Amino acid sequence: MSGLGALFGNTDDEQELRCSRAGCSNPAAATVNWRNPKIHSEDRVKVWLACNDHIDYLRDYVATRNFPVTVADIGNDVTRVQDGILDLRSSSISFGFLE
Repeated sequence: MSGLGALFGNTDDEQELRCSRAGCSNPAAATVNWRNPKIHSEDRVKVWLACNDHIDYLRDYVATRNFPVTVADIGNDVTRVQDGILDLRSSSISFGFLE
């Protein structure tokens, strides 16, 4: 088992995946994948789940700390987090840095 199924002990029931934002219990719509470059290599991926309301908040929270972050649709495994901000969601493909 790999990806979110391994992380949460399920394989197909994405309906049980909930947003990681404190106090939110909405269903997750995306993953916010990040790493601290001072202590993690590009292949070390930390994963937060985000509902549609909190994707930008969680991505920006990590990015403002100058941590690389990649946002992806649920079910798309991210195995590396490269420098910068990368959005792999099917509805929004972009790459950039926060100023």
